[in-house]
Amino acid sequence: MDKTRKIRILLLEDDSNLNDTITEFLESKGYFVDSAFDGLEAQDKLYETRYDLLLLDVNVPNVNGFKLLKEARENNVVAPAIFITSLDSVDDLEKGFNSGCDDYIRKPFELKELLIRIETLLRREFYHEVKSTVYIAKDIEYNIDNNDLIIRGEHMSLGNKEAKLLKLFMQNVGEILSHERIYEYLWDYDEEPSDTALRTYIKNIRKIIGKDCIASIKKQGYKFVTCE
Repeated sequence: MDKTRKIRILLLEDDSNLNDTITEFLESKGYFVDSAFDGLEAQDKLYETRYDLLLLDVNVPNVNGFKLLKEARENNVVAPAIFITSLDSVDDLEKGFNSGCDDYIRKPFELKELLIRIETLLRREFYHEVKSTVYIAKDIEYNIDNNDLIIRGEHMSLGNKEAKLLKLFMQNVGEILSHERIYEYLWDYDEEPSDTALRTYIKNIRKIIGKDCIASIKKQGYKFVTCE
């Protein structure tokens, strides 16, 4: 990402007071905020402008946030996205992540918390790279467009679950991912999560990129670390 330009954020929020509050706060922190008040307006903006981050309310007029983001992901919009919503059920959380979001913040929230979440996502710069490959280790790269590994110039395709899991790890390098968070991301709503299956996927990835790249954290989950 070009550090000399302002970060551009698309904000979809139909509550005009909250929209103004978030916009004023983020602009005071040096961001450029492009506001939309309904899904169609946001959709038009999204396909006309390249944004660095998306802040999306869910229950908005015309096109809801879930549908908006799902269609955007299908059209190769890779900017990280945070849902800002009053919805608080596990099913809603699942829908949000399944539609392609990277984080989820429930109303009401502190503006400082929102800023922390934004800054955390923006540090994961591979979202904004023009090139589609990401360095993992010596002679190992990952193509985020077609979910395959490139090892010493040779392409190696991963299974669907392994590819999704590797992508999740690489979006959260150095962070401990709980079993529950992985379950929510990896399995669809009509599938039954399995710890045995998860261990198998972890094992399969380790065989390819090295066993030390994914650390098991006792009673907490897994962490992707820099491979040597």
